[in-house]
Amino acid sequence: MAETPMAVKRRRFLNYQIRIEPRLTEPPAWYPLVVSLGAILMALVLGGILITQAGGDALRSYAHIAKASFGNLGVLSDTLVKATPILLAALACSIAFRMKLWNIGAEGQFIMGAFGASAIVLAPVLSAETPRWFFLTVMGLAGLAAGAIWGFIPGFLKAKFNVNEIISTLMMNYIAVAWMNFWIFGVWSEGGFQMSPKFPTSAWLPRLLEYSKSIPTFRGLTTHAGLLIGIVAAVILWLIVYRSRWGYEIRLIGDNPQAAKYAGVNITRNIVYVMMLSGALAGLGGMSEVAGVVHRLQTAPIATGYGFTGIIVAWLAKLNPIIIILVSVLFGALILAGREIQPSGVPKMIQGIILVSLIASDFLLRYRIHIVRVEAES
Repeated sequence: MAETPMAVKRRRFLNYQIRIEPRLTEPPAWYPLVVSLGAILMALVLGGILITQAGGDALRSYAHIAKASFGNLGVLSDTLVKATPILLAALACSIAFRMKLWNIGAEGQFIMGAFGASAIVLAPVLSAETPRWFFLTVMGLAGLAAGAIWGFIPGFLKAKFNVNEIISTLMMNYIAVAWMNFWIFGVWSEGGFQMSPKFPTSAWLPRLLEYSKSIPTFRGLTTHAGLLIGIVAAVILWLIVYRSRWGYEIRLIGDNPQAAKYAGVNITRNIVYVMMLSGALAGLGGMSEVAGVVHRLQTAPIATGYGFTGIIVAWLAKLNPIIIILVSVLFGALILAGREIQPSGVPKMIQGIILVSLIASDFLLRYRIHIVRVEAES
């Protein structure tokens, strides 16, 4: 009996199989970037479908996000302000993740950095008449130290007692919020309100609008020096990771702890140091936020999820400090546009979809997918 054309096509199709094989060699340098871009595109498509199902117009929504974040110099400046704390939080996550230390505590370290910097003003450690450059330097060091201490605790517990750093860093986020609230609602409360007194101008990071008299283009631009601090931190971190012996040890421990131990690398010490560096970077982000934007210590603008957003940004940038700068601007745009998009949860939904798509795309970095022809059984 002769086969029908449909049966022949089905038999030909069944002669092919999809095989998934682990990658035995590193993919080309361009491949992770292509995979990340594909993950972003897929996330935008999925987000567009959900927006459409909710009764919105996906293309108009995305166009509005772009216009509200990059449409003119003023909104671009606001986008960069939002990107600054994300940048420093993402750098904090990236160095820990590079060594396979899952620091989920950047949020708490960020808060403690803000607290440490604020203490210099509110304790007070320095008077309002202190020169700005010295005031900001001391605030920056205090923010670094407070964040580093908050990173040291889970790092020490991990190194000495093998305590799961995911749990310890996550729990310390709640402790940091409670600690900050104690001071805001009580000791440093201004007239019983949920905020501290405003900082003197000597404790403010310089903003572009301060130079508008000599450069009129800067009029109304709120971008502050924290962005420059973040960019410098990204460059220094890139040099540490890719151009220093310590960076090589960090990458070696992350890739193959047994090989690192065999090579004589002190894993215990590096766990503590990397967690302290991670916390210090997040703490510097907290300092930049209180000194550059809020100019006081209060809950709402500080504990707004910058540390958790930093996790997404670090993964999306494949832990590369330089690429983190660009991705931080993208997420700063999403946060800024969230003030105008209805329903207001759309930007956060897009962030979540991007994270899930990115995690799923890592499958393509670890495995090869082959479609092979299988000979039909006789």
